[in-house]
Amino acid sequence: MKKMIYKSSAGDLDLSKLTRLYPAVVVDLNGETAEMSLEWTELYGEKVKLKAYVLVFDFTPIHEEKKEKITLEFKTKEELMASMQEVSRFFQN
Repeated sequence: MKKMIYKSSAGDLDLSKLTRLYPAVVVDLNGETAEMSLEWTELYGEKVKLKAYVLVFDFTPIHEEKKEKITLEFKTKEELMASMQEVSRFFQN
């Protein structure tokens, strides 16, 4: 398998080892911080304070307990979408 290195603010990420990739938002709900889906935020976003947009790179091997995740944080949805497009280019070839 070819190396697919994505250069990010968190360092070089080897996308060939990726098991899951998903966008989300970090919200503050009555003092508690939680990660929610973009879809959830579109439906119920007015009830929470949005703290950041995130792109989660999950490298956890299947059936493993220990989580291996790297999360990139963005201030705007546009920045998140731009990063997702960059990552998607690695999988188009």
